[in-house]
Amino acid sequence: MTTGPSHKPSILITGCSSGIGYDAAHGMRAAGWYVFASCRQAADCERLRAEGFDSPLIDYADSDTIHAGLADVLVATGGTLNAVFNNGAYAIPGAVEDLPREALRAIFETNVFGVHELTRAAIPVMRAQGHGRIVNCSSVLGIVPMQWRGAYVATKFALEGLTDVLRLEMRGTGIDVILIEPGPITSDIRKNAIPHFERFIDWKNSARADQYRASLMKRLYENHGPDRFELPADAVTQKLLHAVASRRPRPRYYVTTPTYFAGIMRRLLPTRMLDWVLSRG
Repeated sequence: MTTGPSHKPSILITGCSSGIGYDAAHGMRAAGWYVFASCRQAADCERLRAEGFDSPLIDYADSDTIHAGLADVLVATGGTLNAVFNNGAYAIPGAVEDLPREALRAIFETNVFGVHELTRAAIPVMRAQGHGRIVNCSSVLGIVPMQWRGAYVATKFALEGLTDVLRLEMRGTGIDVILIEPGPITSDIRKNAIPHFERFIDWKNSARADQYRASLMKRLYENHGPDRFELPADAVTQKLLHAVASRRPRPRYYVTTPTYFAGIMRRLLPTRMLDWVLSRG
């Protein structure tokens, strides 16, 4: 296994300001990895540097930061990189009929196109060293859809497709391509979605305004405690550790009970029955 100057295997993790990425950075460091904990905002990078991390600024919506951040990583490691964990993403809640084109364009820039750009930039490094792991953080919503989450679902379905094809194409190269598919995980994703919702969704003038008031607004703005089956972020970190360290990693890692149920339902239920189940909750 190629290592950086610290003689530790190296991993670049995106979206480390909180939640899954933050826990993964700490968990991987504790497991002996040389962790590059990237964030999209300079203040978060500074906070992580104060915690002892190398923290390059990487904003998936900004190509310059993707390439500059990866370049900083490669300088620090002497030109090698064992793994990338593409974790950064955000949500725009709202009914599909209320999603303007610019909202979809913005969320795809971050959740799909930026992930793709960083992955493409890392592949030549991994090819040159003869091995590597690319781990993409999808979601239970990359397996089945849910109402009010159309923008996020669309990006995760797209990410799943790109990842599956890349996995096929990387066969024989020494580069493993892996999906992690969490269900409800303790994080700030709901809170972080509020500015995007307020920017893009004109819910008061929607034909579904009453439904927004009765359901989505309460979910967004009222704290009802953890979701059913919610797990802490270290549940994802444990799967990430296996994905990057196992001699033969799985193509997919489910996290949380809802993801296992979703995978079973997707395989076994006809579409109309699956729609009925999903529409109830």
